[in-house]
Amino acid sequence: MRYLLLISILFLFSCDREISEYDKLHKRNPVGSYGEKINSDDFLIIKELISNVDDYLNREVLVSGLIQDVCPMRGCWIKIKDYQTDFTIRVKVIDGDIVFPLSSIGKNVNVKGIFTKLEFSEKQAKMWKMHLAEEKGIQLLEDEIIISPKDLIEYRINGQGALIFN
Repeated sequence: MRYLLLISILFLFSCDREISEYDKLHKRNPVGSYGEKINSDDFLIIKELISNVDDYLNREVLVSGLIQDVCPMRGCWIKIKDYQTDFTIRVKVIDGDIVFPLSSIGKNVNVKGIFTKLEFSEKQAKMWKMHLAEEKGIQLLEDEIIISPKDLIEYRINGQGALIFN
């Protein structure tokens, strides 16, 4: 009987338990590796990437920067700022595959992914702005949103892996 009880207890505590997306999003210490490992230190400056789009578009890139923002709903994107300039870029991952913790804001990150360009119609740009606002609990009315030519294009990295560190 004791033997059966001991085996049952060991079984219960040895099973892998999937950490929920909510727990990943609210992880207290975000330091660590997410997704694919980064095996290089040949990082581009974000300004270089944005300033030379044709050289990098649809290619795998490595960038490093400071995390300024995180998707508050699912942790499916981070916005990172270049260390040397004010240039920023959004890193988007497949929802649920990687969950960036909210606590990673202010941390350093190395990112690997495919550099892409999204082109929006005016309507799509408005919807995107409304979506980003809604993620933060802000309601915008479509007729009140002003779109500039800059809003019609977003360069981003489709993230494959990241390393968050202090």
